[in-house]
Amino acid sequence: MDVQKLRNNYPKLIAYMDGSCYSARYIKMVKREIDRILSEADSKGWASYTDIYLEYAKKSSSPSYLRNRLTFLGIIEGFDERSQYPDGRRRQKVVERSKYGRLSPEFKTVIDFYHTVERLRGKKETTIYCESHSAASFLLELQQSGIDTIEKITEEAVLLVFMTSDGVLRRSCTYKKNVAAVFKACVARNSEVFNRIMAFLPELRETRKNIQYLMPEETVLIKQALKVKKSGLSLRDRAVGTLALYTGLRCCDIAGLTINNIDWGNETIRIRQQKTDVPLELPLSVTVGNAVYDYLASERPETSCEYVFISEHRPYGRLTNGSLGNISNKIMKAANIRQNVGERRGFYIFRHRVATELLSNGVPQPVISKALGHTSPGSLEAYLSADFKHLSECALSVERFPMPKGVLGDA
Repeated sequence: MDVQKLRNNYPKLIAYMDGSCYSARYIKMVKREIDRILSEADSKGWASYTDIYLEYAKKSSSPSYLRNRLTFLGIIEGFDERSQYPDGRRRQKVVERSKYGRLSPEFKTVIDFYHTVERLRGKKETTIYCESHSAASFLLELQQSGIDTIEKITEEAVLLVFMTSDGVLRRSCTYKKNVAAVFKACVARNSEVFNRIMAFLPELRETRKNIQYLMPEETVLIKQALKVKKSGLSLRDRAVGTLALYTGLRCCDIAGLTINNIDWGNETIRIRQQKTDVPLELPLSVTVGNAVYDYLASERPETSCEYVFISEHRPYGRLTNGSLGNISNKIMKAANIRQNVGERRGFYIFRHRVATELLSNGVPQPVISKALGHTSPGSLEAYLSADFKHLSECALSVERFPMPKGVLGDA
């Protein structure tokens, strides 16, 4: 944490926020936080923004207070350490990075080595973040139990991270996979030690929940809500919903769609998928094209922002995944469906609908996988459970097996 660097550069941050239409009160609160950091960093011995946040956490347990502190510290840290200006919506993850900051020097080298190896291999930054965050959490829990070096890690200590002493599972299969990925990358550093630790990781059975799917009558109601003006949906929300319903694009790809991704002349959408970093080309149907064009021509604010779908208020910028979730909720409400607690409303079920409709119409699975941007053939398995048309063909008759009356509802 370079206090002098912040002292020299913070006026640029304040000037940016002032020019981006942040309120005077909000800017004043950020400036006040900066002044406190500059005046107290030396006397408090703060070595990172995590240290500052942890001091706040010691003083108060109020969620709203800590959330505000986290927001302002995230803005300052993003600018100071990564030259990143705030976008008005995304809160920086100071707390999550704190787990790495609290690790012993040896445990930090494990995470650092993993980062170096996987970046050289070209692994996506989002994947690196998720895997290293799980590993940092795992190592921190071991450290809090008194283990601060790799050599001290025992099978008993590892198992206690994953389950309680009476055998109740505490961690998911995904968490275990993330931790294993970090240790696997470190095998090149010391194969004997890290292979031994990976052998300590428990065998966890991966479970897959049944995905709630859209019923045909629900799809009809959604299409009506997206089509009629009196539904109360904005042109932006209708365009986003239409794009999701008819193409099955992931939320992150809808949010990241730029003006240049749409080839109006050739009626195609060309993107590089954020999840897989693999190119994807989709046809731009009349329904989708008209909905997007109406939004661009009649409602989208005048701005130099390159993204197609942007926030409705200043400072204009790309939508977050959370914003897409809110739009999905609005569409469900406008269609008057899925308003009960526990019913799934996200755009993932729109993607699920595209897959199951193609399956029921006999489209080959490799073609569907390509249309959805899957890189693994197994990714389509999650959608097979709702392909009732073909599942019914696999059903076995029970006529040859006598049953008592009433079992199947007969009189």
